[in-house]
Amino acid sequence: MISARIFSAALGATLLFATTGCKSTPPPKPIEQLTTEEAHGYAVFQAHCAQCHRDRTDGKLVGPPLLGVTKKQYLPSGAPANDERMSATILHGRGMMPAQPLDDQELADVLKYLHTL
Repeated sequence: MISARIFSAALGATLLFATTGCKSTPPPKPIEQLTTEEAHGYAVFQAHCAQCHRDRTDGKLVGPPLLGVTKKQYLPSGAPANDERMSATILHGRGMMPAQPLDDQELADVLKYLHTL
């Protein structure tokens, strides 16, 4: 007979898998389907962010991957995953991430691009 402790642990593991194992990040929007603004944001990302962050895969470079970043409740830092917080992080930096000197249009477009991931 299975002890209550083993049964309880197995049930907990099953429930954990059922609630977290099935959640996957949807694939990013294909590059050839990006709008003009999103494509410009992709170019800005490549110029300012890609050396430290992966965007279309979940592999880590220097900084955390950004695949699905806007589809999550929180950023890897624990801050809310919203445009206001992402804008502040991009423009002012945080921790090891340096500030990025983007103009208003570049910032708006890179945020649009991040929403496609």
